[in-house]
Amino acid sequence: MGIIHHDQQEEEEALILSSSDQTQHFHCHQRPKDSNLISKFWVESKKLWLIAGPSIFSRLAMFSMTTITQSFAGHLGDLNLAAISIATTVIICITFGFLLGMASALETLCGQAYGAKQYQMLGLYLQRSWIVLFICSILLLPLFIFAAPLLKFMGQPTDVADQTGLVAIWLIPFHLSLPFQFTLQRFLQSQLKTAVIAWVCGVALAVHALISWIFVYKLRVGIVGTALTLDFSWWLTVLGFFVYVVYGGCPLSWIGFSTQAFSELWDFVKLSLASGVMILLENIYYRTFIIVSGYLHNTETAVDALSICMSIFGWESMIPLGFLAATGVRVANELGAGNAKGAKFATIVSVITSLAVGILFWLIIMAFHETLAMIFTSSSSVITMVNMYSTLLAFTIPLNCIQPVLSGVAVGSGWQSVVAFVNIGSYYLVGVPIGVLFGWLQFGITGIWAGMLCGTVVQTLILAVITIKCKWEIEARKARSYISNETASYQ
Repeated sequence: MGIIHHDQQEEEEALILSSSDQTQHFHCHQRPKDSNLISKFWVESKKLWLIAGPSIFSRLAMFSMTTITQSFAGHLGDLNLAAISIATTVIICITFGFLLGMASALETLCGQAYGAKQYQMLGLYLQRSWIVLFICSILLLPLFIFAAPLLKFMGQPTDVADQTGLVAIWLIPFHLSLPFQFTLQRFLQSQLKTAVIAWVCGVALAVHALISWIFVYKLRVGIVGTALTLDFSWWLTVLGFFVYVVYGGCPLSWIGFSTQAFSELWDFVKLSLASGVMILLENIYYRTFIIVSGYLHNTETAVDALSICMSIFGWESMIPLGFLAATGVRVANELGAGNAKGAKFATIVSVITSLAVGILFWLIIMAFHETLAMIFTSSSSVITMVNMYSTLLAFTIPLNCIQPVLSGVAVGSGWQSVVAFVNIGSYYLVGVPIGVLFGWLQFGITGIWAGMLCGTVVQTLILAVITIKCKWEIEARKARSYISNETASYQ
């Protein structure tokens, strides 16, 4: 057994070979400086995509589950479709964004511990995250229990509010799966065990599509049954991750349950709450755009066109969110290893790669702007209006590819509390007010969108300045010191 552990450790250490070691290796072969830089970029890109690729796939798979559920709910009538849509895009959106952000604290700690080769700490951090996130998920239950009266207070029709309230109650199991799904995924991701994440999410997506077709479309189980299929599929991913972790998939980092998980919870709570606020504010920002635009006197055509643009934006966002995860892991690994230059280089490669992807999508939208909406509708008026919004959509996408990478740097470095304040100021003190002002100055949806884009620009610029001025050597020493103190207290 010891030999197996030794071989696995050597394999994992090879995966996180620091950039400084790579530099020495290349110089030993006396390669030209430019060739050396290209080689380093290529090696770092492979490490980045090793994490980003499966992360993008898993996010698309889990995002598709909700889309499939909404599609099948449409066969049960307009009221049920409205109920499942509001429950998943409003109520779940809030709890999803907050708990996802809280889980990113685990990404910081596990990534740095893995880089420092203190593997036993990863399992302890995972258990602490289960405790903290599950308690928070219990505290968020009133959003589901009192969904109907809350929606009525917000002006929703009584029949829609009541049906959404019923769906929300039956989506509580889905909500309670989030603390475990998010944390287990980040625990595996921090150790570069990304293949299992993709496999589990892919299988769960296939199972979800099958049971949705059988139970919703064929057996007509109703709206409650539709919600239960989503519950089942998300818990299936939790079961897959848990079985892999506990039954031998992570022999170095999972050494069993420990009562020490209940110690020093307050520090973990503070980092988790800051992470939760940071990601939640990002997650709901452009949803605020839809809410604000609803108060304008827009035609149904404009609303349909906006929904199509937001759908395209939502699907494409899975890619930069994958880079957010990959950047967080790479920066945390390098800082944990004490390699300041490696963390800085990982940041540069991540920004360049993500921006290149954003420019590619910018080119696609600009090239096919006149026919883009035909994927979703055959209405000539909606197609024309989507064409009007296509330029704003095109420029939103590359900008949205830079900001998540910078947020990933914050996650890897543990700056979540700072970024939370940046998000509040940029989004809700700059973007939303300017968007509302432009909207009421008769610029309509275009004005709101342009105004909120200003908020994203401000946020991106501030994060860029923070990242450029970062003292990477100090951050590396802080990470090493924190992990060393945690390890000493654990032993």
